[in-house]
Amino acid sequence: MSVDIPAEDVMFSAEDLHWMRQALMQAQIAYDRQEVPVGAVLVHDGHVIGQGYNCPISSSDPTAHAEVQAVRQACAQLNNYRLPEHTTLYVTLEPCTQCVGTLIHARVDRVVFAALEPRAGSLVSARQLLQQGFYNHYFAYQGGCFAKESAQMLKQFFKNRRLQQTKSAKLAADSISTSEQIHE
Repeated sequence: MSVDIPAEDVMFSAEDLHWMRQALMQAQIAYDRQEVPVGAVLVHDGHVIGQGYNCPISSSDPTAHAEVQAVRQACAQLNNYRLPEHTTLYVTLEPCTQCVGTLIHARVDRVVFAALEPRAGSLVSARQLLQQGFYNHYFAYQGGCFAKESAQMLKQFFKNRRLQQTKSAKLAADSISTSEQIHE
């Protein structure tokens, strides 16, 4: 059975593509729960040791990013605050500053991400934290694996959110208008 792989994904191994698909499934869970659709999967020796999706709104926890959720799950399962050597994180969006810090402290070896995050991405986009030279741990990273799929999910999520906000604002305006007419 052959699988069509987009040209931009050719530089990734079959294993990378497999695990990023799993991360995209985690992102879909976030999307379905009306959270920003980002998913993450931590893999060691060909097995998932942690996974997560963005859930800061539903958990009332601003640190509940997908990467952090995956690291928390893995560390709890391993009963260790550090990840085993040769652990790779697959995440659907370039990690932010908080998440890069978490990955440094947890000692991840490699990060594969899908879409760039131009505003808050902290590996290649807005800032290049690992280039600063003052960390005690560094990891390899590679971006672009299923970037189009991840970016499309994010665009659709924010488009839907804007539509919802517009509808809510219109309903609120109509409600005020009706209330004013009643009081006249």
